[in-house]
Amino acid sequence: MSHKHERLLETIFRDPPSNNLHWREIESLFVHLGAEVENLSGARVRVKLNGYEDTLHRPHHGSGTLGRQDVKHVRDVLARGRVTPSLYADSQKAKGG
Repeated sequence: MSHKHERLLETIFRDPPSNNLHWREIESLFVHLGAEVENLSGARVRVKLNGYEDTLHRPHHGSGTLGRQDVKHVRDVLARGRVTPSLYADSQKAKGG
């Protein structure tokens, strides 16, 4: 995982949640993690990650920035898909990196 994606993952799981994350960064992270990202009708996006599936909503118009509740939802999807900063760190240690 690139340092950029590592920092983003840490930011997503930080409290209080950030309110200046951009959807394109989140989508890039999901793709990098091997998730299937499928556009549905409107602003809905289906994400399948490590056997877990959920629907997220892209921000409407403007900057594409997620609000705090949206970041919490992304955090939940990642955690249920078994991707957290600590699980990632453990996987890196197991690989010897």
